Amino acid sequence: MFVMNNFMMALAQLLDFLLSAYLWMVVGRAVISWVNADAHNPIVRFLYEITEPLLSRIRQWLPLNMGGMDFSPMILIMVIMFLQSFLVPTLKQMARVIG
Repeated sequence: MFVMNNFMMALAQLLDFLLSAYLWMVVGRAVISWVNADAHNPIVRFLYEITEPLLSRIRQWLPLNMGGMDFSPMILIMVIMFLQSFLVPTLKQMARVIG
């Protein structure tokens, strides 16, 4: 059973890392939108392409005109923080129970 324990712990740590990395990509995307960066820059394009699928889904649920502010990055950051606070510890606790 220690193999399953190690697998679940590794999965939890990997998920935590991926969620943290994506959180910083969303923050970077928000900052870039404030400073009006060059749209042809490869980093700007990468951040846009990696974050836009989730941000556009959130925008579908939000009212269209909220004072001209786009709150979708903030909502996505809160979802990521929730997943880090709930899902990652749950996986780690499941690994401890298995082992």
